Amino acid sequence: MENKYSVLMSVYSKEKPEWLDLSMRCMFNQTIKPSEFVLVEDGKLTDELYQVIDKYKQKYPEILKIVIIPENIGLGLALKKGVNECTYEYIARMDSDDYCLPERIEKELEIFKNDPDIGMVGTNVSEFIDNIGNVICNVILPETNEEISAYSKKRNPFRHPSILFKKSEVLKAGNYRDFHLCEDYDLWLRMIRNNCKCYNIQDIYVFMRIGKDFYKRRGGKKYFDSIKKLKKEQLEIGYFSKAEYLKSIIPHAVVCFMPNNMRDFVYRNFLRK
Repeated sequence: MENKYSVLMSVYSKEKPEWLDLSMRCMFNQTIKPSEFVLVEDGKLTDELYQVIDKYKQKYPEILKIVIIPENIGLGLALKKGVNECTYEYIARMDSDDYCLPERIEKELEIFKNDPDIGMVGTNVSEFIDNIGNVICNVILPETNEEISAYSKKRNPFRHPSILFKKSEVLKAGNYRDFHLCEDYDLWLRMIRNNCKCYNIQDIYVFMRIGKDFYKRRGGKKYFDSIKKLKKEQLEIGYFSKAEYLKSIIPHAVVCFMPNNMRDFVYRNFLRK
């Protein structure tokens, strides 16, 4: 296989320019360089964000491809458009506020080379506040396809900015949809149902930025309604049994509606390692 791949990133107006700069830089500095970098501008951005983008435009004019969406439409729909704009079969996701090690893509491509049937690869991640030296916790995910499939009926088996997937597998599953804070989990479930073979590298190559409101956003009625809608859909189509649905949705309900400080404690001490 060729080592050609597209990077897919979406950015919106509330992102900090220094975070975007770090995220873009770490992808351009991979040991295996991207053949294309698709950056989706989800709505009008700030002058400071445009300055960062212009810097990379000048440095990588043949690689950076800007997709402009005039009005903010949300991450799921922005990524859907971005996937369609990607030229290459292999697409590396990255968020505009996270960081990954230089060898991340090299290690992920090795998995595809060793098993051509693989359709999606992720890695374990570290969650940090402010800088990557301040790691709060590590997220250890299921490794094999069988473990990932079983885990998917409980919780999200991947971390979005660690993913390298085949465009053909994403399109076969219907691409991204608009799903509040669940656009990735929604897509993974549809890909797994389509027998997309998956794998998680058991080393940490990605650092995910979390803020003071990170776990707060994983609670409340809006988030619970979204996760409930997602899991109810899996029940209705037969991917979840009724017992699996209840075992999955009840813990989510408990965590979503507990006080923020308690949710923070539960995530860091029981839902992370």
